Formats: sequence, C-alpha cells, structure tokens
Amino acid sequence: MRIVGVRRAHGEFGVEVAALAEQGDEVTVIASLADFWADPAGHLSQPPTGPTVAVASVEQVPPVLPGARVFCIGLNYHAHAAEGSFRDQELPPYPTLFARWPQSLTVDGAEVPVPSNEEGLDWEGEVVAWVGAPLVDASPEEALSCVVGYSAFNDLTSRRAQKLTSQWILGKNGDRSGPLGPLVPATEAGDLQQGLRLRTRVNGETMQDATTDQMIYAVGDTLSLISHTLTLRPGDLLATGTPAGVGYSRTPPRLLQPGDTVEVEVERLGTVRNTVVGNDHRSGRDALSCGRRTPSEQTGALAS
Repeated sequence: MRIVGVRRAHGEFGVEVAALAEQGDEVTVIASLADFWADPAGHLSQPPTGPTVAVASVEQVPPVLPGARVFCIGLNYHAHAAEGSFRDQELPPYPTLFARWPQSLTVDGAEVPVPSNEEGLDWEGEVVAWVGAPLVDASPEEALSCVVGYSAFNDLTSRRAQKLTSQWILGKNGDRSGPLGPLVPATEAGDLQQGLRLRTRVNGETMQDATTDQMIYAVGDTLSLISHTLTLRPGDLLATGTPAGVGYSRTPPRLLQPGDTVEVEVERLGTVRNTVVGNDHRSGRDALSCGRRTPSEQTGALAS
C-alpha cells in the first residue's frame, strides 16, 4: 500500500489521505488528514472504503499535519560524514539534529525552484520515518515499534544559505525543497537495518548508491533521544540522513540546475522524481507583499 495526501476538486473536503493504486492512476480515500493521524495504524490495518477517483482529478500533497514536526539527522552515514564536516574526526555520540517546516515539503513530480541567491541545489537522497503514536521517554525498541511507515525523501539543500550561519535551517527550508514519496507501511517496508538500497540519480546518472544498514544513528535510537526532551506525536517525521555522493563534495562541485531531473529510489519504498526550475517559479513571488503592488497591478495602474 502507498499512502498519499490529496485535495479533491474545489478543495471542499480539505486534505485527505488516500491509497494510491498499484498502476498509479487512481486513489481511494481513507480518511481526512486529521482522522487518519488520530489512528494511523488502525486505518492502515484495513482496506480503504472511501471513494475512488482518478489521480488526474486531484492535487497530490504531502499527507502531513500542519503542526507536524520534521526532524532531520545530519551526517548519518559514515562515508558521508567523512566527505563533510567530520573528515578525520571522531563522530559525536549523538546525532546532529535540525528541523524543516512542513511548508517546505512537496511531492513526487513537483517542480523545485532554485533560490535567487544560490548557484544550484544539492541532492540528498534519504528515507523518512513517520511516527504513528505518542512517544514520551520511549526506549529505542518502543520508539521503533511506533514507526507507522517510511517514505523516500530528497533533502534538497541550498548550500550557500546553509553555510551562512552555524544553524542549517535556512539552507534546509527552501520553497518545495523537500520532495516526499508515498508513505509505505512499516509492515511492508521492514526494518531499515535490513539494508534497503538507496540510490539518487541526476538526469539518469547515479550519484548516490548505499544501503540503509550503513546508518550511524538508528531510527529507534534517535526517536528515543528526541522523546526524552519533547513529546513526539502521530504524524511527526524523522528524515534519517543521506549517504555519500552529494554534489558539493565533488571535484569540481556539482549542483542541480533548472531543467535537471533528480530521482531518489529506495528499495520497497519507490521513487520520488522531481524537475528543477528557476527562481521565477517560486510560489507567491509576484504576490502583494508589504503594501507593494504586483507587477500586473503596477502595469494596470500606469495604464489608467
């Protein structure tokens, strides 16, 4: 089963969670977004009973609650740590954690813009784990048992913005910079320690090729760590980090440019594929802002 978020025509039902047909041409509604995350394991344990509609008739959106937290692990594969900040250094006992906002997430097939102050975007193929139950002071085993599913994910990064300050948040929250694949139930995906193969391709060329058993900090351990400081809630996400092969570490560095296609394929989880576009495609770029008129309004005012 592959779980996606959808918004039907006119948005009258709000965001709903649906099961994507194997052929990818239809979705069957499971529940509203809020109802699904009130009991995700229960909804996934039975066949969906809602209406079935054509994919072409809906807008696909991430099945993410507005208040969800998106936690991310930095430097979670030995080879990637060696090509980055921890070359020739001992790894810390705890993971580097940073955050994304849900608004930065998008879906398979979406166009991703390069911000105006960046030379391009860097790819980071990852796996996301979805929390399915509240976690407070959980053991690693308890935390892992409450993971309800996994998704392929691309943590597309604005490297210049990331390096402007000691905090990574700016470089990790560009518009639509977090393409997220469908949620695959944990019962179907299995344990990441089994070593699911993860590959990232740019215009068909393989850039990253690793397996998830190479992670330094396991999913259960990291969720347990977080839960000892703050309560994790159903619908929260954990992006588990990327393996070696990112663009900035290459000689010379290579970044995604408008027109490029980037794919993250994870065994059992599927592929998330996106096209990179220019800064002029950023949503809201021409919107009324701080009292300024949009270009079209300015033109109309001059004409009158």
